[in-house]
Amino acid sequence: MYSIGKLASEHGLSRGTLLHYDRIGLLSPSGRSNAGYRLYSERDRARLKQICHYRSTGLKLDEISLLLEKGGDTSEILRQRCQLISQQISQLKQQQHRLLAMLNNSQLKESGQILSKAQWVAILRNCGMDDAAMWQWHREFERAEPEAHTRFLQSLGIDEAEIQHIKARSVRAI
Repeated sequence: MYSIGKLASEHGLSRGTLLHYDRIGLLSPSGRSNAGYRLYSERDRARLKQICHYRSTGLKLDEISLLLEKGGDTSEILRQRCQLISQQISQLKQQQHRLLAMLNNSQLKESGQILSKAQWVAILRNCGMDDAAMWQWHREFERAEPEAHTRFLQSLGIDEAEIQHIKARSVRAI
């Protein structure tokens, strides 16, 4: 038999968490000591391990209770949780892209370089440069100042994959 403190610390939980689980009927002790303290059996310990496993996936306590009571097919609750996580990941990615765009815009304004890739290419074309001349320009920039070349491409708002492509093509031609 395990005391509440021993069982809680074994699973990295507080004593209060196990008291809460007892109050809501998620994990009740199998017995009591002569002094009235809660005692947990090996079976209770195994149940707590399952509870912790489900909690690590972000499931709510009421969902965990359903899973433990159901005993059989739990796939629908788990599938719903996966869908929710996918939606949250999508929302977080959108937020990340917005933040990066905001950071990029503020960095461009701070550096005084408020040109987009399209604007820069238009300027070069208006100066009479064709594709071959633009690649020559990249080759020379990469050869002379590779780090500055990277920073310049970033300042135009070009994504990392395209920057790597431009730099690789520039190096191959050197």
